[in-house]
Amino acid sequence: MNFKSQLENLINLINLNLNCYLEKNVEHNILKPLKYCVNAGGKRFRPILLLSTIQAFNKDMNIGVTFASAIEFIHTYSLIHDDLPAMDNDDMRRGLPTCHIKFDEATAILAGDALLNLAFEIMTQYIKNNFEYKYINAMNEIAMASGSMGMIGGQVLDIYAEKNPITANELLYIHKNKTGKIISASIVAGAIIADAPVEKIKLLKKISEKLGLAFQIKDDILDLEGNKELLGKNTLSDLKNNKTTYISLNGLEKAKNDYYTLSNEVLMGLKEIGFENYFIYKYIKNLIDREK
Repeated sequence: MNFKSQLENLINLINLNLNCYLEKNVEHNILKPLKYCVNAGGKRFRPILLLSTIQAFNKDMNIGVTFASAIEFIHTYSLIHDDLPAMDNDDMRRGLPTCHIKFDEATAILAGDALLNLAFEIMTQYIKNNFEYKYINAMNEIAMASGSMGMIGGQVLDIYAEKNPITANELLYIHKNKTGKIISASIVAGAIIADAPVEKIKLLKKISEKLGLAFQIKDDILDLEGNKELLGKNTLSDLKNNKTTYISLNGLEKAKNDYYTLSNEVLMGLKEIGFENYFIYKYIKNLIDREK
């Protein structure tokens, strides 16, 4: 099976399970905005990383589908709240009106809350039915990456940075936590679920942290140079908001050079761990030249 077919099959698997969980676990009054946001598109980047990590350890990906779905619900909730007037005040996401524009602000807040809770509902239910400590450890990895020591902590400083100058170290903190930790958790949780040796989990954590930073630098580049139609969201928002970014601190040329350096280090790390012939390596290699 070629790369494109593998990717399509993986995305279809993820989408099928996302909608199954929505239909089975969500009260009908809030179901419509949740389905609207979850099915608006997106690369399914984080769940693909989790499932393809399990596959790279020669384990059945289905043992991680619940956790992959949970990560996508958490990611979608973060986007809904990120777009709110009190945050980035964006009116377009994935080529469609944002949740608070399509519905209203109160519904968007509640939709985000519902998705975050749903993520932990489905993980705890899975653990109740398939009790192994590795699943608790995987859920804890996801929870830590999503909370005040991870994504939310990074978002707090990111909001501060919209109105105040910050240092290069503070910017790295934002990128590492707001974007990087949930990406890293996707890979690490996958490795934990796959019963990977501790030393390989540690190596993957280092590799995935570099991937997270590279991903955010690329986002900064696309916000400046990207095509609005391809991206499905507004561009130049960082510039309009006078926001400190990797580019504003380091310049566009250095940002691009650092992005390719980090990306190549990620690929080299995956080779060293023995993943070169697996889907995850091809997937990340394919992402390096992404335009959306």
